[in-house]
Amino acid sequence: MSEPAYEFGVVCEAPADQDAACLLADRVLVQEIDWLETEMLDMQRQWRGLEPTTSFLRWDDVGDEAVRAGFKHAVFGHFAGEPGAPDALSARKALLLFAALDRQPDAVLLVRDTDKHSVRRKGLEQARADNAWPFEVIIGVAEPKRECWVLVGFDAREGEEEALEKLERRLSFHPVRDAHRLTASEHGAKNDAKRALKELIREDPTRERERECLRDTPLETLRQRGERVGLTQFLSEVSDRLVPVMDGSLRGGK
Repeated sequence: MSEPAYEFGVVCEAPADQDAACLLADRVLVQEIDWLETEMLDMQRQWRGLEPTTSFLRWDDVGDEAVRAGFKHAVFGHFAGEPGAPDALSARKALLLFAALDRQPDAVLLVRDTDKHSVRRKGLEQARADNAWPFEVIIGVAEPKRECWVLVGFDAREGEEEALEKLERRLSFHPVRDAHRLTASEHGAKNDAKRALKELIREDPTRERERECLRDTPLETLRQRGERVGLTQFLSEVSDRLVPVMDGSLRGGK
């Protein structure tokens, strides 16, 4: 079997984050590239970590990987004369790791939850602007959590209406229209996005119902609903930065 034409690196926190971000990116690629069809994706692109056999690089592993690669002292310092915002140094390390590969990826996705720390987006942007990277860098910041991206794509199906109404009463706001208000950082708290999603989508160990929210809801609906949870911005990043790479009009395109 031939290798995919394009390799895209991914840095994120967990498999669910990789799954959500890459599913959404694939949808934008198929929608905006005339010659690309869903059935062709696996032949045309590969989502990967530092090794081709891994699907992403975990944020928690970036520091150790940088030490092993000999970047322990080379990654510190300011960004355009400013101190690094949260995640700036980690993102710089991650990008250096991908840049040091024998086969560099054509693009790298940096995917992160803010967990109420909105300056994380600035940190990722500082790292992107820090160097003339040999690949395009795409930033995806879920505000405050990935689960909010899923929630804005949720449309109640038969049997789910009651759960949605019950959750809205408990929260005193609509969990889909106002997903950005699910800001609790404590697991199980009243405004915890994970808890809210679990109350709407029960017994979903494979996360297929979550995928349906991101896969089946029209992209334009996701853009309209996702402004305050960072989803609209991520879809725009994919459209503006990743689509041209795969369509051959930016450096990195083959």
